[in-house]
Amino acid sequence: MIARNSQPPPTAPVGAVVQDLEYELTVLSRHYVHTRKNRPHQLLDLSAYVLLSRLELESPMSLKELAAAFRLDLSTINRQVGALVRKQLVDYVLDPEGGVARKVQPTDLGLEQLHTDRTQSAQGLTHVVEGWTGEDRDRLCNLLTRFNQDIERLEGVPWPRPER
Repeated sequence: MIARNSQPPPTAPVGAVVQDLEYELTVLSRHYVHTRKNRPHQLLDLSAYVLLSRLELESPMSLKELAAAFRLDLSTINRQVGALVRKQLVDYVLDPEGGVARKVQPTDLGLEQLHTDRTQSAQGLTHVVEGWTGEDRDRLCNLLTRFNQDIERLEGVPWPRPER
């Protein structure tokens, strides 16, 4: 006899590879956050870096478009963009398509700081993978791209990518 308050049977166990993947992604995120905090000449915090990266590829965007792209509340995006405006890293512009909403675009200073931080990040990555074969570096990049695009497909929120 099954008790009234019993839990349903557990679903099929997650495979060991997926458990390992989850663990390694956790470690990767720890390394990423730790190294960003410890770069002595880093100009941008993580939210500024990600916002400017998006605006570099798809600009201008309204606050509503940014909130949808980042899957964040409008108030959160408004606060983050406000901080970037005060630092003169983004500007508000009129909608080039004639809409009523103001849109956000990066300033030259914002793009300069983004490129400076990106170069520093790339130098750190180069140091990590310099002993890898070109094939291994390509494989990792291709698998990460596929992984991210599958997440974007499942969430229905594609992310623009620079041309390779």
